[in-house]
Amino acid sequence: MLQTPMADHAAPAVALAVRDLAVQFRSEQGVVRALDGVSFDLHAGRTLGIVGESGCGKSVTARSILRLIDHPGIITGGRMVLDPSTPREIDLASLDPESRQMREVRGGRIGLIFQEPMTALSVHYTVGNQLIEAVRQHHSVSVAEARNRATELLRDVGIPRPETRIDAYPFELSGGLRQRVGIAMALAGDPDIVIADEPTTALDVTTQAQILSLLRGLQEAKNISLMLITHDMGVIAEMADEVTVMYLGRVVEVAPVRQLFAAPRHPYTRALLHAVPSILARPRQRLSTIGGAVPHPGSRPFGCSFHPRCAERVGAVCMERIPDPVPPGQAGASCFRTEVPA
Repeated sequence: MLQTPMADHAAPAVALAVRDLAVQFRSEQGVVRALDGVSFDLHAGRTLGIVGESGCGKSVTARSILRLIDHPGIITGGRMVLDPSTPREIDLASLDPESRQMREVRGGRIGLIFQEPMTALSVHYTVGNQLIEAVRQHHSVSVAEARNRATELLRDVGIPRPETRIDAYPFELSGGLRQRVGIAMALAGDPDIVIADEPTTALDVTTQAQILSLLRGLQEAKNISLMLITHDMGVIAEMADEVTVMYLGRVVEVAPVRQLFAAPRHPYTRALLHAVPSILARPRQRLSTIGGAVPHPGSRPFGCSFHPRCAERVGAVCMERIPDPVPPGQAGASCFRTEVPA
């Protein structure tokens, strides 16, 4: 059974343990290491925030867990264990993506809220048809019973007049309503875990707040373990219990949310927080930025991946060596700055 050490012995059981997950995309142009040894724990009934810039591997991590990596991507190493250290333990990395057991997990044990609901929902079928199919995929019920369940799901996610909206097509709904339908789809199989991949990216500020409030309420009502993927530190502050910070396919810091904001240990985490606009800033003051851009995973820099953009690098060591990873199940930072005095 997988060992899951925890710094906080009062923490709830681990619902999902990811260990040393590695994903590569192989083509004629070479091999791209999209994920390079990613490890983290998602605790039962709690929210894990995964944060980082675009291109850091957040969505690839989500799709890997559900075995939805598109060709030519393959999982080359690591484990993704549901219910670790229990008789129900399942290593998702060992399952055939097309197997019956994986299909039961995908949508049944783990639900996914996609980043863009307009592309996640088919424009050729009504909302009801798609929800009914999702319900019947994981429950042995009649079409009429599945339609009733679909109507209840639409009501649960706050869609007005669900009895009539169930027959609407996705293009007839606003962005906020489509996202609510996406949440209902993720809940159709009564999952224990929900992965929300940038669930508020395409929405206005007011609708974002409503969606986050909805997710929090559903999590509390159904005791769902929520993995929230985002680039928005404000969303992390409001929603997360623990935070995993990713950069270029690696985990660079893990911490409880209060600790992360009070005393971030990795320079990349500090740079992300400094880039958040402040209401205390002077008028017309320039926003802080992180110099450069996330390198392409196919052309990683030597040593620490962040060192070309890091204002706090520790001499040549950052350019020559890769810092040790954060120990699984523990808080910490993968950085020489935490080992060498300033």
